[in-house]
Amino acid sequence: MKILDIRCLRGPNYWSVRKHKLIALRLDLEQLEENPTNKIDGFYERLRQLIPSLHSHECSEGRPGGFFFRVETGTWMGHVIEHIALEIQTLAGMSCGYGRTRGTGEQGIYNVIFEFQEERAGLYAAGCAVDIAQALIAGTPYDIDKTIAALRDIGDTHRLGPSTSAIVEACVHKGVPFRRLDEDSLVQLGYGTRQKRIVAAVSNETSCIATELAADKNLTKKILENAGVPVPAGEVITDQSELKEVIQGLGYPVVVKPLDGNHGRGVTTNIQRYEEAVKAFRCAKSHSERVVVEQFMQGNDYRILVVNYKVYAVGQRIPACVTGNGVSTIQELIDAVNLDPRRGDGHQNLLTRIEVDDATMCILKQQHLTLESVLPAGQTLYLKKTANLSTGGTAIDKTDEIHPEITFMAERTARIIGLDICGIDLIAEDISLPLKQANAAVIEVNAGPGLRMHTHPSEGKARDVGKAIADMLFPGEQNGRIPIIAITGTNGKTTTTRLTAHIVRQAGFSVGYTTTDGVYIGNFQIEEGDCTGFGSCSKVLMDPTVDFAVLECARGGLLRSGLAFDQCDVGVVTNVASDHLGLNNIHTLEDLAHVKSVIPETVKPDGYTVLNADNDYTYDMRNRVECHVALFSTDPNSERIQAHCQQGGLAAVYENGFVTILKGNERFRIEQATNIPLSFDGKAIFMVENILAASLAAYCQGIPTETIAEGLRTFVPSDQNTPGRMNQFTFNDFTVLVDYAHNPHGLLALGHYIKQVGTGPKVGIITGVGDRRDEDIIELGRVAAGLFDEIIVRLDEDRRGREADNIVNLIKTGIHEVTSEKSIICIPDELKAIDHAIRHARPGSLIVHLTEKVAKSVEIVRGFKELEDSYSRSQEVMATI
Repeated sequence: MKILDIRCLRGPNYWSVRKHKLIALRLDLEQLEENPTNKIDGFYERLRQLIPSLHSHECSEGRPGGFFFRVETGTWMGHVIEHIALEIQTLAGMSCGYGRTRGTGEQGIYNVIFEFQEERAGLYAAGCAVDIAQALIAGTPYDIDKTIAALRDIGDTHRLGPSTSAIVEACVHKGVPFRRLDEDSLVQLGYGTRQKRIVAAVSNETSCIATELAADKNLTKKILENAGVPVPAGEVITDQSELKEVIQGLGYPVVVKPLDGNHGRGVTTNIQRYEEAVKAFRCAKSHSERVVVEQFMQGNDYRILVVNYKVYAVGQRIPACVTGNGVSTIQELIDAVNLDPRRGDGHQNLLTRIEVDDATMCILKQQHLTLESVLPAGQTLYLKKTANLSTGGTAIDKTDEIHPEITFMAERTARIIGLDICGIDLIAEDISLPLKQANAAVIEVNAGPGLRMHTHPSEGKARDVGKAIADMLFPGEQNGRIPIIAITGTNGKTTTTRLTAHIVRQAGFSVGYTTTDGVYIGNFQIEEGDCTGFGSCSKVLMDPTVDFAVLECARGGLLRSGLAFDQCDVGVVTNVASDHLGLNNIHTLEDLAHVKSVIPETVKPDGYTVLNADNDYTYDMRNRVECHVALFSTDPNSERIQAHCQQGGLAAVYENGFVTILKGNERFRIEQATNIPLSFDGKAIFMVENILAASLAAYCQGIPTETIAEGLRTFVPSDQNTPGRMNQFTFNDFTVLVDYAHNPHGLLALGHYIKQVGTGPKVGIITGVGDRRDEDIIELGRVAAGLFDEIIVRLDEDRRGREADNIVNLIKTGIHEVTSEKSIICIPDELKAIDHAIRHARPGSLIVHLTEKVAKSVEIVRGFKELEDSYSRSQEVMATI
């Protein structure tokens, strides 16, 4: 048994449009294909003993214990690995329940699909699940606890912290999409121009000046003091020699803390003696060049959270402590507290483990205690001098008790400093009393305040402060989304994408779009290459200058990583035809249609899916969607279109030479084909299909018909606008057409145009793509035989695992099935093949070069054209002499 391939799906995908976090494992069972679980002695018993919690897995039986029943009666190992991977993640605190195991059509090879919460944990679980299965098969010991501990550590390390999670979850609830931008807490909320970014509880709208001001505790205190906000008296010093004089002026007790510190690091409170102050100064100095010495305020420690200048939560912070029972030592009491599953290391957990550090030992020494001392029953011992959650403290919610005067002071303080998300540390005897009676004072103002004490207080009511921040970033019904039109299909999707983007641009939008040629932002290409997958679409959606996205989504990207977006406004499927079959377990047209249907199934409920009514596979997709359906057809009398419109549906048809929108009984003529350059005077029917799809997609998105018509008129096909799509070069005596058509369906569509132009010889330069099926390459030969008078067979540099002779012979087989008299020349080098065809071109001939190396081919053809033009000009000059 071995893993052949493993990948992460991060959006709607072939396996599920609802579950966006899946591991896809391609597994070869090898000899285990002949040995299901009931044929492996002791396997069921060992599995049940090692992971008894698998009893909760109902499996297809629909009852607890259902999975164990399947194992006992016989199931294949891929299925077992799926369930193990899910369960070990769940045991590590990452609940996962979705899984699928399916055969690939190859003997013993399966696709094992299972959910993950944290990507690295999912990948680790995949490997561990296989290792566990191997150990169970062999009957060798396996340390499951070690695996679960490692998974838990991976999850804790890589998951978003509680503050970031609270905001992200609230945004997701509002329908805001999010994307993690680093391994820490930098998150993008929304797309394009409507996006916001956060780092924990700091947003891109948080004032940089306010953040810097809050970090300077001394300046903050001075500004607040000048504004009449109560603050403790104090001074900032840089040298220990200044310490005694400052303390004499303030009087004991005092607080010593770093000026630039956070999370309570380097803070010592309630200092009563000079020796303590010296130690505290040195501790603070290790965190900051400048040190604050100020009055120690007696009272309770409160954190007030202000969002958008309104108080949303108040927590009373309690320093890390233990309470004696008269039996256990202090160390044993600490260990018992740390067993709380909510506690962990760092800020990822709801509570932090209590660590015995120098500050703790100092407190014990002052009270003449050690870690081995036994506290009397009921006596509480505080182990830290600060109440920060990061040092093991706890929090009690006091939001409903805050006095209106303190609320007013806190909201005013946030405005004075200028922080939209603000944590105010307040010392008061009782927060329910007015300021003076409570003897209250602001001791710090914090940018990026931690939220976990409010979302998960140790006592009291949890406060949804993440929602408050989400509502500030995205008020009302705003969700941070920009319009997305997603386009897929076997042929025509790139041209449809380019034309749609052009129409949208005419409507005044700043468009980002992806194609097989590259990524484009506005009028400029920012990346070259086949850019139709997850990463390329992400670039567009992350770009802050884009307010409308048009995304070509090819099968490869859908299978590799899923979609880069969770939903789109309009989903277009141009057609489904034979191409790439036999690759990535997609063996039939039904399989391919399932892949393409991910796009329409991802359209939001009030959006539209635009489907080709002339293609059975795309037409059938209307039954799989939950959104509105719009159909297009080159046949104005299509029964499918008529039935759709009779029910009030939306459609586009090619009628009497016009691109026409139908809406129920209404009819809107958009433009005549002869005025649309891309239609080639209406002769290129396959281009008319693309025009209908693009026009309908734009109309579905509310773009006016006159704007659509203007877009159609001004989109001129060329090697710049539509590289590799009907790039035509007219010479004096012949014409060269460069096109990307690389499968029988594409060539057949192109053939309708070829047959209509000129009466001279038709020369085709063709090849077979090496990773296609034999029958696909043969069929390409058959189609070519029906279109061209002469055929030049050339080869790609990358033959994708096929021998050159094999490709040539398959093409010849297809040609000879149609005719044995066709002129066939084999010139393996693509560029030499073009050169040969042009140099031997006969008057009136049409040379059709089918290529994936569009740019290079166009460059060569243009070179010949420039030579001819140069020669013609020289002849004209000679004629005048």
